Amino acid sequence: MTATSPSPLVPPRKTFALVGRSRVLDPARFAVRGDLADVRLADQVFAPHYAAPLPRVVAVEAPLRATRAADGDTLATLAPGDSFELLDITGELAWGVAPASGLVGYVPATALRDAA
Repeated sequence: MTATSPSPLVPPRKTFALVGRSRVLDPARFAVRGDLADVRLADQVFAPHYAAPLPRVVAVEAPLRATRAADGDTLATLAPGDSFELLDITGELAWGVAPASGLVGYVPATALRDAA
């Protein structure tokens, strides 16, 4: 046995250190919320949960909103055929990234379909 591996069946542990102050990221450009973050940001932010993006296609024109509110600011209008990287669905809203614009927000879940 060695100090880094107490058992031959357990691989050595990788370590990391949390250093410095947390970065505040623009929620319109980075998929980070208080409860969830895009797994691609795991090396930049700490979140209680991470999600891997699921590829979706916009089926009908839909607003990409900054918040869950129906009257929230519209960041962009997604057109049929646009890509959307789905990170979360809660109720009737999907949250994720519109790669063409690089914007993060909420769209009606019914506006999305599985990518072919």
